[in-house]
Amino acid sequence: MKLDPFYLIVDSAACIERLAPLGVRLVQLRIKAMDEAGLRAEIRKAKALCAEHQCQLIVNDHWRLAIEEGCDFIHLGQEDLQTADLSAIRAAGMRLGLSTHDHAELETAIAAKPHYIALGPVYPTILKKMKWAPQGLERIGEWKRRVAPILLVAIGGLNPDRLDGVLDAGADSAAVVTDITLNADPEARTREWIARTERWR
Repeated sequence: MKLDPFYLIVDSAACIERLAPLGVRLVQLRIKAMDEAGLRAEIRKAKALCAEHQCQLIVNDHWRLAIEEGCDFIHLGQEDLQTADLSAIRAAGMRLGLSTHDHAELETAIAAKPHYIALGPVYPTILKKMKWAPQGLERIGEWKRRVAPILLVAIGGLNPDRLDGVLDAGADSAAVVTDITLNADPEARTREWIARTERWR
């Protein structure tokens, strides 16, 4: 399995509708607070949009709905991993990505045999309050040595200028949230990310 080096994370199908046509090949739909009917509608729309634009959709957290809607890739945080039914996820043929922030979480993630492991935050991030200090590039190299051949995703405080360092350190993909979603021109920033990651494809 291969992941696109540019891993976009957004909080609505509307964002996918705006950005997927630009050439995004990997996107996570990450919605934290919404009722089930709303979530189902968002997942359904996101799946259709991604199919139209040859983009891999990853659904964050909501594994039951993702299975019911026929999605094929789920991402879980460590808390969600504790309650998720991994056998049901595997039986549905879904691929799995897991978040990690420290060595204990890494051991838990490796034991679950995911398709990729995410490490964060690599740099300081404004996305959410973190009890973990920035991991830095050396930690990416350490994680890659520990998880290989599982793929490694770097996340947290990334921007185009930090991209080469992150991928050179061993990450297979760079996950991006606020650098695009809070940008004054998300479309232009997305195009920049696609162009800057081209040589890694």
